[in-house]
Amino acid sequence: MLLLLPALADTQWAMAQEDSIRVTLLTCSPGQEVYQLYGHTAIRCQQPSRGLDTVFNYGVFDMSKPHFAWHFVLGQTDYMVQPIPWKYFVVDYEKRGSSITEQELNLTQSEARKLTALLIENCQPENRQYRYSFLYKNCTTMVRDLVEQVIMGHIQYPDTLPHLTAREILHQYTAEHPWAQEGNDLLLGAEVDTIMSEHAAMFIPENMMKAFDGAFIRNGKGDMRPLVKGKAILLAAKPQTIEPEFPLSPLHAMLVFAAICLVIMLNEIWTQRLFWLWDVLLLLLQGLAGTLLLFMFLFSEHPAVDSNWQIWLLNPAFLIGIPLVIKAAIKHKKTLWYAFYFVVLALFLLFSPWIPQVFAKITVPLALCLLTRPVSYYLVKGKNPKGEKVKKGKGKTKRLKR
Repeated sequence: MLLLLPALADTQWAMAQEDSIRVTLLTCSPGQEVYQLYGHTAIRCQQPSRGLDTVFNYGVFDMSKPHFAWHFVLGQTDYMVQPIPWKYFVVDYEKRGSSITEQELNLTQSEARKLTALLIENCQPENRQYRYSFLYKNCTTMVRDLVEQVIMGHIQYPDTLPHLTAREILHQYTAEHPWAQEGNDLLLGAEVDTIMSEHAAMFIPENMMKAFDGAFIRNGKGDMRPLVKGKAILLAAKPQTIEPEFPLSPLHAMLVFAAICLVIMLNEIWTQRLFWLWDVLLLLLQGLAGTLLLFMFLFSEHPAVDSNWQIWLLNPAFLIGIPLVIKAAIKHKKTLWYAFYFVVLALFLLFSPWIPQVFAKITVPLALCLLTRPVSYYLVKGKNPKGEKVKKGKGKTKRLKR
């Protein structure tokens, strides 16, 4: 697509002052892939008399770049703007089954020429990359900021969007993708639980489309004109089949996990023998999840991951408990680890209603399930302090050393 640059930068576009340029905003409805769930925004520039029709797409990334996954985790993903002929752009979204809504911007020819020149400049190899931030700098906000930059005056947006938090907005688009929603809620912290301004909420393409519909351009003299002078649906959405991401929803998976924890606990109480390998497994998984959260907390540039109170429950410090549990089990001795573990989990459950963050749906149930481990430990150790195995016979009970 970079082969288009010479054509875009040639005298045909430079002579646009002698011919009209039509600038439109394209809003594409969500798809089914994770990176498509929130829709897409692009900007289209046309010069009909010369047959020029180009879409400038700020949502392009290159997964073949070295260490792409590592940079993505660090929040150091660079997106780029790419010029695409309209005929190719529309085919891609037709295959996806998404709709394309076009809003014609009510720009003067001076503003349209300035915007087109700026887009062409941004497409140059030395300018085309930008540091992507999902909430604050994405394919939608980049287009909005360019439009605001070329306007002679300022844009007055209506107060028509619902006053929601970023998490509530994201939930609207992940309602039919529960595991994607749960992943977001596990990684995103309290920063996304504050009400967003009208301007900030435009990080979602459909929100920006609605805001542009009711916006006006006000110049220095106080004169006003609508930002959008026409709107049309260029491509209708097709029915899309939603395939389940996993056979069980997060809540159903949590119910299965709760049942396993309960069965193990009841078995331990009945046999008076601790299943300490289960503790080791849970602490390992809990600690590894906490390591990921702490890494994101300390090193990632992704927004809102450094205000995540769920690190109280998922914390790498729980890895310390693994050798303590193993040592106590092998030597048939008590350990204070379970007391510490109980206090941490109990305090989290006690204070969770007052923590200024909306937790993932599985967070509190997970804490309750994990709480069965220290409870079971003290129920067993309280009756059998030396960790002896109980063997029941007729009329008598024998205790055998493990």
